Amino acid sequence: MSTADTASRVKNTFITDNFLLQNKYAEELYHKYAAPQPIIDYHNHLPPAEIVADRQFETISQVWLSGDHYKWRAMRTLGVNERFITGDASDEEKFLAWAKTVPHTLRNPLYHWTHLELKRYFDIDELLNEQSGPEIYKEVNRQLQLKENSCRGLLKQMNVETVCTTEDPLDTLEQHRKYDGKKAGLNMSTAFRPDKAILIEAEGFNAYLNELEDVAKISIATYTDLQDALRQRIDFFHENGCRLCDHGLNQISWAEASEAEIKEIFKKRRGGADLAPQEVEQFKTAILLFLGETYHELGWVQQFHLGALRNNNKRMLAQLGPDTGWDSIGDYSQAEALSNFLNALDSKDKLTKTIIYNLNPSDNEVMATMIGNFNDGSVKGKVQLGSGWWFLDQKDGMEKQMNALSNMGLISCFVGMLTDSRSFLSFPRHEYFRRVLCNLFGQEIASGELPNDMDLVGQTIANISYHNAKEYFNF
Repeated sequence: MSTADTASRVKNTFITDNFLLQNKYAEELYHKYAAPQPIIDYHNHLPPAEIVADRQFETISQVWLSGDHYKWRAMRTLGVNERFITGDASDEEKFLAWAKTVPHTLRNPLYHWTHLELKRYFDIDELLNEQSGPEIYKEVNRQLQLKENSCRGLLKQMNVETVCTTEDPLDTLEQHRKYDGKKAGLNMSTAFRPDKAILIEAEGFNAYLNELEDVAKISIATYTDLQDALRQRIDFFHENGCRLCDHGLNQISWAEASEAEIKEIFKKRRGGADLAPQEVEQFKTAILLFLGETYHELGWVQQFHLGALRNNNKRMLAQLGPDTGWDSIGDYSQAEALSNFLNALDSKDKLTKTIIYNLNPSDNEVMATMIGNFNDGSVKGKVQLGSGWWFLDQKDGMEKQMNALSNMGLISCFVGMLTDSRSFLSFPRHEYFRRVLCNLFGQEIASGELPNDMDLVGQTIANISYHNAKEYFNF
């Protein structure tokens, strides 16, 4: 047998039943209390049309590589030509380029995720590399033609109970309205994402409002008109089952202004004029407060993803557009403005359930202490430190987030993991999170820092894995 033939059959010996579980306590916690729990994926970017149609993918490249900027960044770092990433190469050529990249991702979470996903969905126990790539490509494509590997089939394999997609206010929610979750055996909800109506400094702000006018059937000439249009869309989303919003912002804005000032700022921008930085912050503050009070009135959960520095490579942004892998962690000042914003809502008793996701690990403790300021006893875990996301949804990032939350809050109230993904093959990340969680607790039982009371610790694990989210979101 040639070296190439041998390499193509290298056994995957690290994704075992006890992967990431380093002692008997972690093993028991995972297998008995975490693994059996269904998945509530309360924030993702899955395309609802594909769920409704129950799309059957033709190739693994379509379901695994399309839109996955995690993989794209790794391939670019290795020197793979863009043609094999986002270009016109065939699906097979793109997959083989990724297969060639995988061995170079050792110690990057992509190495774990890649083999965990091949194992869980397709029962493939070989390491993916340049030699094994062609056969794995053929085998996975064969399996993708099976009915159980349709979009909803892939989700059901992972015991997914609910998915919550993310839609712009312009969305008609046609797919959500036609979807029958009971018939499909899978719940699908949505989250309202109005960032384009908030980012007043953006080049396309006025063009976006023109589209919002058409959808809401409200002429948006004044700030009051904008509020009315957004309220109309929020009510529409609410009528169609939406109970969450999501905001992807660098940081929370805080710059106070009178109502008259906000109206004048909006009028100025609507007329095509540029704004001073202070005016931008004043507008963002006002619209976020308006939205926050509206969310509270309707009993929604508001989510804030904070800390990304987006679209750094302007040359590649011009070629490929946003969300193609040119973003990084920002180092924004977060605490004071976030405190003022939450306090302004809380002082009126209009602070709804809130999840704050932090992208800069140096701010974990800042955020973990901030949420405690506004947990007022009215709701269990009312204000949450969200799970490690984007660059931090890996073992080290998860552990740091959970340690900060444990040290400065109550991890027992934590609503756990989400994928924040565009891929139907990303759901083993819930398993990955649960294994990291169980190992964290299992190590402290072994060291005597936690009691060897598996009922107590096990119930905490089950709650974080599923029950807390079930109660919190009430889907």
